[in-house]
Amino acid sequence: MSILQGSEFYISKRIGRAIIDYKMLAEGDKIAVAVSGGKDSLTLLRILNDRKAFVPIKYDLLAVHIDMGYPRSCSKKLERYFKKMGMKYHIEKVDVLKKTNKKDINCFWCSWNRRKALFETANRFSCTKVALGHHMDDIVETILLNLFFQGEISAMAPKQELFKGKITLIRPLAYVEEYMIKRFAKETKIPHETCICPNSLISNRAKMGKIISELKKVCPDIKKNIFRSLKRIKKDYLL
Repeated sequence: MSILQGSEFYISKRIGRAIIDYKMLAEGDKIAVAVSGGKDSLTLLRILNDRKAFVPIKYDLLAVHIDMGYPRSCSKKLERYFKKMGMKYHIEKVDVLKKTNKKDINCFWCSWNRRKALFETANRFSCTKVALGHHMDDIVETILLNLFFQGEISAMAPKQELFKGKITLIRPLAYVEEYMIKRFAKETKIPHETCICPNSLISNRAKMGKIISELKKVCPDIKKNIFRSLKRIKKDYLL
């Protein structure tokens, strides 16, 4: 029986449904939860940890934070939080900033280096799964980004095997909308950080978010419709 209350109960139900639908977890999994310090990853960590008390399968969690060496690092704050939770954790420090010209640093560069360090860390600690905090809004924005800027129809997969199945990437928040996470973070006072990237407000992803917000005024179900569209493809109407 669930012991969760408030917004955590509803988020946990959606996480549980995604885990079942995509067969994300198995008995004995060791999961590296990528924790950036933002509300999404901290919410995922908290609820995956709380679910251990009542779900029928047993799994272990390892909170992993990749410290890229930015001036406003939240590593110490996260370390205190992990200890308070009694959570197993590892903070991986990388020094790629020292070897890179500032003009070469962009969203792709940051994401690639962070992901590389994350996978190497997960492998070193013998983790079978890597959990990312991407939610439904992120997935919908990615669909539009790929459509508009890459000319292709694709998205973030809720579950994806990498390196010939050595590590499996999972996104348990795939069915969770961002407003629910914001509410949960406020209710629980999770000590989260906002993105320190100077390009976060002017990125193409931010633009997709604004487009979706505008469309939501005339179509309240816009996010769910875009999300569901990848499962409702009419092949007879494709080129």
